[in-house]
Amino acid sequence: MVVGQAYEAAGYTLEHMPVQWAGGRFRFSKPMPGNIRATIEYQVLIYTNSAFAAPAASRFRVHLHRSRLVKGRPEVIMARMLSALVVSDFGVAILPSADYWWPYSDAHSLGQALAEAGHLVVGYGMPWLAGELTPE
Repeated sequence: MVVGQAYEAAGYTLEHMPVQWAGGRFRFSKPMPGNIRATIEYQVLIYTNSAFAAPAASRFRVHLHRSRLVKGRPEVIMARMLSALVVSDFGVAILPSADYWWPYSDAHSLGQALAEAGHLVVGYGMPWLAGELTPE
């Protein structure tokens, strides 16, 4: 992935979940102090053009989660979509809406969308997950 190296450099690892990958879910997680786990999750919807369906761009969105392990099960402490965090919480109007899906139609536009989302994850998402950056 375009963002994988940056995430790995920050201590996040791609969780090995081939069945979820086939369904369009990719999660990077990082253990944090206090039995906390930070997660960056990509949800991908792939559309194929055919004679039976209207053309549509594929798309993805990014979810951020912070959870604690309680009795062997993760308990979500905080969760937010990246677009909502940036647009609504931090008031940065860099995306069209707080419920934004990054569209793409080919490898080039996918790379651009991943780079844009990755920059926002590194600039806002990771510091928010670590508790280092909070909206005013």
